[in-house]
Parts: sequence; C-alpha cells; structure tokens
Amino acid sequence: MRSRKTLAFTSILGLTLAMAACGGGDDSGGSKSINVLIAANTQYPQEQQAWQKSIAEQFRTQTGADVKWETFASANDELTKIQTSVVSGSGPDVYAVGTTFTPTAYSTKAFVTLGDEQWKQVGGKEKFIPSALGISGPDAQNQIGIPWVGRPFVMVYNTELLKAAGIDKPATTWDELTAQAKKLTTGDQHGLAVAYKDNFDPWKFIWGMSAQAGNPIVDGRTARIQDPAVQKAYQTYFGWLATDKVVDPAAVGWTNSQAIAAFAEGKTGYMALTSALATKALDAGAVKGKWQFALLPTVPPGATSRPANGVEAASILSGDNLLVADYSRNKDLAFQFVKLITDEPAQLEIYQQLGQLPSNAAAAQSLQSDPKLKVVVEAQQKSVATPFSGAWADVQLALTNAVVQSIPDLSKGSISTATIDGRLADAQKKAQSALDRAK
Repeated sequence: MRSRKTLAFTSILGLTLAMAACGGGDDSGGSKSINVLIAANTQYPQEQQAWQKSIAEQFRTQTGADVKWETFASANDELTKIQTSVVSGSGPDVYAVGTTFTPTAYSTKAFVTLGDEQWKQVGGKEKFIPSALGISGPDAQNQIGIPWVGRPFVMVYNTELLKAAGIDKPATTWDELTAQAKKLTTGDQHGLAVAYKDNFDPWKFIWGMSAQAGNPIVDGRTARIQDPAVQKAYQTYFGWLATDKVVDPAAVGWTNSQAIAAFAEGKTGYMALTSALATKALDAGAVKGKWQFALLPTVPPGATSRPANGVEAASILSGDNLLVADYSRNKDLAFQFVKLITDEPAQLEIYQQLGQLPSNAAAAQSLQSDPKLKVVVEAQQKSVATPFSGAWADVQLALTNAVVQSIPDLSKGSISTATIDGRLADAQKKAQSALDRAK
C-alpha cells in the first residue's frame, strides 16, 4: 500500500477550532443514520460482514436509524482518516481506533470528552473491565475512549511438534524461543511463523523486547530508538529469518492471517504473535486439538532473566476503543450505538463471530470457563499500556517502517547491522520530531 506522509499534529490542532463550524452542531437535526469507522478484518471478512449486518439490524430496531460502515486497512489509513476528518470537521460519527492510537486522537481535541452523562448513556464505567480503561485518556477526568474489545497478544504452539522435539514446555525467554525454534526446524517443518509484512505486527515485537530490557522507546519527551536494546530487538526479529533460518522464507511476504494459516497447516512449532482471534482458524486447520496458547517471552533477547529496570510486558494493552466525534450532529445516536455494541449480548456475539475478547465485565466473566482462554486472560492482566502521547502513532509507524524498508533485504536472505543502524537513525529522527511537535 502506498505510504502517505503524515500531517503535523500542530497544524491539525490549529485547524480543529477553525473548522468546527463545518461539522459542529448537536444531533437534534441530524439524519437518521450514523457513520461508523472500524478496521477491516482480513482474517474473517465474511464473519465481519455478518456481524455488521446483525448489529445494523439491531440498531435499526432499537432506534429506527441506519448504520453506514467505513473500514480502514492499515495503521497509515487509520491515522490518515483521523487527520483528514479533524481538518475537514466532518467524517464518521463513531471511530473504533486501536488503543495505541487513542492518545493521537486525544491530542486532536476533536472527540467528546466523557463526563458522567456520557458514561451513563453507555451503561456506566462499572460495566467495563477496569484494566480496559487503562488507555481511555491521560487520566480519569480526561477520557475519550470507551473500551470495546480486547486483543492481548500471546503465542500459539503445536503440542505434538514440541513433544516430538523433546520440548517439555513453551519458551519463556526470547533466546529460549530461538533455541527451541532451531530444534523444531527440519526439512519443510519450521520453528516459527512470523508475519513480516503485516501492517500492525512488527513494532509490537520491538516495543516488547525493548521494554523488557528496560528501554521504554519513549522516555517522557525523548525518543530512545537508537538504543542497544532496540538494535538487539531488530537483530533478533530479523535474525529468525535471515540468520537462524527458523522461519519459512515465504514469511517475508506474510500478513498475520497468512502466518496463522501457515501454522494451522501443522508444520510449524510456534506462531510468534497472535490473539484469541486465531481460535476459529486454528480449529478449522490441521492443528485442531493439537495447539495451545502460551504467554509471549518476557525476558529480553541476550538475557536469561529480566533486568531490574525491565518491564514484564507480556503484551501491549491491546484492543479497540470507541470514540465519538465532537463534530457529530448525531451524538445521542452515536452513544446509543456505543451502548449497543458494548452491552453483554453484542460483546458475546463479536467474540463468537470474530474471537474479539469482551471489554464488558459480565461478558468476560462468562468466558472464564474456557480453558483455552486462561493464558489469554493472564496476558490481558499483564498487558502494559504504550505511552499516552499524541506522538505515539508516529513513533509506532517509524518502528514499523524500519521493517517495511528492510523487506527487500530480507527477501535476498540477509541484512547487515549497519543497514539496521541506518534505519534506526532515521526512525529516531522521525520519532523525536513527532514528540517535539506534540509539545
């Protein structure tokens, strides 16, 4: 997908008030429809369409209004949609944005800050899992994000292949994972499935490994991408394909859904980054009855134990928040929609259809009896929020772009330390620039 140059948020912030008249006004004269922006589910597109149709019918029954759906396919698309809507003062009424993009959306001042009235409209804060509110805003008094679904990240492993290789339990350190992957790699069987070309996955590895090593990547107003911990993270991540040879060479072009599909064929030891969303695909594949979830390693590469300043970071605090645009003329309808899809029945419906974990406390409690979800729930409890900074989206994209730029090198089978360092220098410059603008 063609990359787009991101707009400076300083410009957006200045334009937001100037353009407010274009999209301002209450919902009293609005049409009987709302526009909702969500991520396109490339793994289960038909199921997503069925869910959208079901929710739209329920909403029409409740309110008489229609839902018009819009989707985005990548982090770049997500960021661009937020930016252009803020500048124009028009666009979706409700946004479902990734948790890591909530700070960026907050920095635009273009979304409704949730007071007692708004929380009451959606059923009250108490209906949500407390941890799910961890990245709704910079503090409890300034929140824009209503938790919708959770996606804590875990690994999945093939129980039969690990047993055949004499591996008693899944790896708990990144070095141990690499060693086990080497043991599992033979012939057309590979130790790891990794989605190198995914739009969302790569930076999560880098952030996790770096945080576990004691380097937060963003330290206040300072970017720390040119750090030995980050370099080691990229070397490890690229090394699985380029030097350790534990990944199918075709993985250089895989998205997350393609990596899951490859694992589901039964000839891969581990899928290195997945979530409960994978359950349906796994049970439909050759690994049915032969897979289990495990926590991602929490000890950084090159270490046998986490340093004193390291963060456990089993997963990023991951999922989607629902935001209502301040320019919307249909705010009451928007909050009715939010209530509908965060109530227990709809939360269980999206889990059954798409594997998205509920943010609704009652719905989550009802799933506790599923043994396969025990590790996923543990990952959710051990998840760590990314920095609440308006610059984080640009930092995240800088980390991902370092991988995107490296795909041609990986396709040829190798990548040098000097090349990695050069790309980290570029990422550092872009990330720091974004942090400076966010001041």
